[in-house]
Amino acid sequence: MVADSSQAQKTLYETDYYLWVVETVKKLQNREFATIDWENLIDEVSDLSRREKKKLKSLLKKLIEHLLKLKYWQAEKIRNQGHWQAEITNFRQLIRDELEDSPSLQPYLQEIYPQCYSEARKIASQRSQLSLSTFPESAIAPLETILDENWLP
Repeated sequence: MVADSSQAQKTLYETDYYLWVVETVKKLQNREFATIDWENLIDEVSDLSRREKKKLKSLLKKLIEHLLKLKYWQAEKIRNQGHWQAEITNFRQLIRDELEDSPSLQPYLQEIYPQCYSEARKIASQRSQLSLSTFPESAIAPLETILDENWLP
């Protein structure tokens, strides 16, 4: 019987993810542990941390990209400065919100900063059509500085 229930849960997970989540939450709340699809639940909980890291990495790259465009894309600065500054503010706020919810991700942010800078540098070059050499290979400022809401390059 438990095997049948487990198979039904796996089918539900594959056919209606939202309903699987709702049903799993109900079973957890009701302490119906024997009928929980543990394999998929463990995978989902593990995936939560990966998603948070990916989100933070994406936000950091976007922040750096906009800082680089603001500093180095002179031909578009007059037209786009306000937009870029608003995006910079937004990405800083989103990063701050993520770190408030999960302060243990602060060291991860420090760890990925060099890679994010390198990737954002390439993106800024492609979007601006400026040579990659326009943008410095080394970060334009320490992580703490680029996260500072009062700092602009």
